[in-house]
Amino acid sequence: MTATAEPEIGKARKRKEDEHLVTGRTRWTDNLVLPGMQHLAILRSPFAHARITGVDATAAHEMPGVVAVLTGADLAAEQGSLPCAWPITPDMKSPPAPSLAVDRVNFAGEAVAVVVARSAYEAHDALEAIDVEYDELPVVLDLAAAAADGAELVHPDLGTNVSATWTFDSAEAGTGGDVEQTIRDAEVLVERTFKQQRLIPAFMEPRSVVVDPTGAQITMWSATQIPHILRLMLAMTLDIPEHKLRVVAPDVGGGFGGKLQVTPEEVIALLVARRLGKPVKYTESRSESMVAAHHGRDQIQKLTLAARRDGTVTGMKVELLADMGAYLRLVTSGVPILGAFMFNGIYKFPAYHFTCTNVFTNKVPTDAYRGAGRPEATFAIERMMDELATELSMDPLELRAKNWITHEEFPFDTVAGLTYDSGNYEAATERARELFDYDGLRREQAERRERKDPVQLGIGVSTFTEMCGLAPSRTLGALAYGAGGWEHAAIRMLPTGKVEVVTGSSAHGQGHETAWSQVVADQLGVPFEDVEVLHGDTQTSPRGMDTYGSRSLAVGAIAVVKAAEKVIAKARPIAAHLMECAEDDLEFTEGRFRVKGTEKAVGIADVALAVFAAHDLPDGVEPNLDSEATYDPENFSFPHGTHLCAVEVDTETGKVGIRSYVCVDDIGHVVNPLIVEGQVHGGLVQGIAQALYEEAVYDESGTLLSGSFAEYHVPSAADLPKFTTGRTETPATGNPLGVKGVGEAGTIASTPAVVNAVLDAVRQFGVRDIAMPCTPMRVWNAIRSAQGGAR
Repeated sequence: MTATAEPEIGKARKRKEDEHLVTGRTRWTDNLVLPGMQHLAILRSPFAHARITGVDATAAHEMPGVVAVLTGADLAAEQGSLPCAWPITPDMKSPPAPSLAVDRVNFAGEAVAVVVARSAYEAHDALEAIDVEYDELPVVLDLAAAAADGAELVHPDLGTNVSATWTFDSAEAGTGGDVEQTIRDAEVLVERTFKQQRLIPAFMEPRSVVVDPTGAQITMWSATQIPHILRLMLAMTLDIPEHKLRVVAPDVGGGFGGKLQVTPEEVIALLVARRLGKPVKYTESRSESMVAAHHGRDQIQKLTLAARRDGTVTGMKVELLADMGAYLRLVTSGVPILGAFMFNGIYKFPAYHFTCTNVFTNKVPTDAYRGAGRPEATFAIERMMDELATELSMDPLELRAKNWITHEEFPFDTVAGLTYDSGNYEAATERARELFDYDGLRREQAERRERKDPVQLGIGVSTFTEMCGLAPSRTLGALAYGAGGWEHAAIRMLPTGKVEVVTGSSAHGQGHETAWSQVVADQLGVPFEDVEVLHGDTQTSPRGMDTYGSRSLAVGAIAVVKAAEKVIAKARPIAAHLMECAEDDLEFTEGRFRVKGTEKAVGIADVALAVFAAHDLPDGVEPNLDSEATYDPENFSFPHGTHLCAVEVDTETGKVGIRSYVCVDDIGHVVNPLIVEGQVHGGLVQGIAQALYEEAVYDESGTLLSGSFAEYHVPSAADLPKFTTGRTETPATGNPLGVKGVGEAGTIASTPAVVNAVLDAVRQFGVRDIAMPCTPMRVWNAIRSAQGGAR
């Protein structure tokens, strides 16, 4: 083995995992074929709210290839209720959530029956032969109306559509002043109501699950982000001994939070396989994914910002209504609460109050979607800062600089109760401003306005931070979250000096295998190519908290570092014995133990081989260098950045085109800049998509109208500009690598930057707001309405 002198961390390494992904050697769940495997198809309710008064599956049983047809009544005694792991208040209302509806459906797309057949085609054909009788019930769709007294009820047994109300108040928490008094004393008051539209995660690979009950363990392969959590929740929900259940997440084609779930389909597949004693497979269609997999966002935000006339902010009051959909899924209830700590953004608010009311409707349940609560909060505060700047006739960047935390003030205790450990908003903003040519674009904007150009220029600003790297287990416990924030890793030193890394983080496109190899190469001084990263299998990696919330590097990779430190500690006495010196005389650099002040050295690979042979080890030392570690962070990590967007708005058609987009992000130390660029670009696309393109739309009966990509507009490269990206670097102080999260940053920051830019282009016509997505029709209508024209 040759030790590597050049650090791996910081190199733009091409991803190890891409070779098999781009050459067709993938291991998607749907690729699996097992002997005797049966196929499942699921019948879904066409109604958003109805009683099931009868199910006749006689004709379906007689269809070619059909093995069984099961209804909710058939599985009622064993299916339990899908778990919600986040009871945000002691009195939170959470209705039973069956995987297969028994006597009532509560959203269009809810599973009603399952067909088991020898082929997927035969199973789907048989669905049409099942006759279900429904008694339709009133549909609850409007979020504000659902929260009001006297509303029709989604779950009559609960007596209300309100699941829970959660409150944070800075005066009560001791983190700030009385917001009501601050509002009364305000020299300037800005009050706005914004709508966060409902979004569909639209991951690349539809969900798929295969279950094999024929071995000593039940084995489930699933396109999931959370194999460890899934295993635990299934064991608890279905009363299966946990050690008799193995969950494997093979290659997973994206998730964006949409696969952070214990799904009805996973439960159904497991129950059917166990009942039949045969392997079964279920793979959803794209339209099934859109109509039945959980959605994201969907909030009404009522905001009040208090300030002085000079632009100094003095208080923020937030009142949210959050649409849960028909049921609480795994973390549905807690997603809006994650945003509670971020509505203050990067600013020094002296007073803050947050209230969130979670409400049931007859729609698909909501849950985590890229950013999970943080994009909603950042959108609100960045829109409000632009509104305040307009009210005061101030430049939006000048207003932000007047109120943000300066780099000398870190660490900073925020009004929301968090401690931001590091940051430099001034540096990121200055760099972004330079790359963007902010002053030049402002001059061009003024010229276009002066000549009344039909295509107006708008400039949008978004300065953000986020809490990620979920995070201290004690903090999560204080928020009643059902799990911890730790992560686990193990390192196996093989006799030939090669290294196997076992991580509890479960990748679904992030590049873990590459980044972890770089980290371990530097820690142990071994070549990048000599590191193999194993993940996504609860048998190979028995402990883990999986992947979401930009926690993989800031938590999962730190567990790897801690395990590597233990390997070195175990190797040290053996190396000293081999070189006949004292342990204190050794230093470890570039993969070699060296006697200080001499050339006498032994490589860690030599130690690994000596351990394998075990012929000459110190007394009492076990022949084993393998080590594992569990890391529980002391704080979240807080990446930040400044995003600037220039749009051109055709005032005659409402068409919006992004002319330029610049973002400068600070994510601490960078392990692999190539991976970072990919994460940032992907995040930007999803945030821009919310601003301009995507929206899940229901009709008055509760039918999803945007149930395919023909109606739900996911932008392509042709719809987007070339991004200009930059970075500043203030290392995180809470972990030894100094890293922060990057997976959600682009999504969190880009939506308000784009919407602020669109509004900046048309404010001169009297437009105060445009609901997302800012489609040409909505932009055109807003201009016409503001000018008193017909819509």
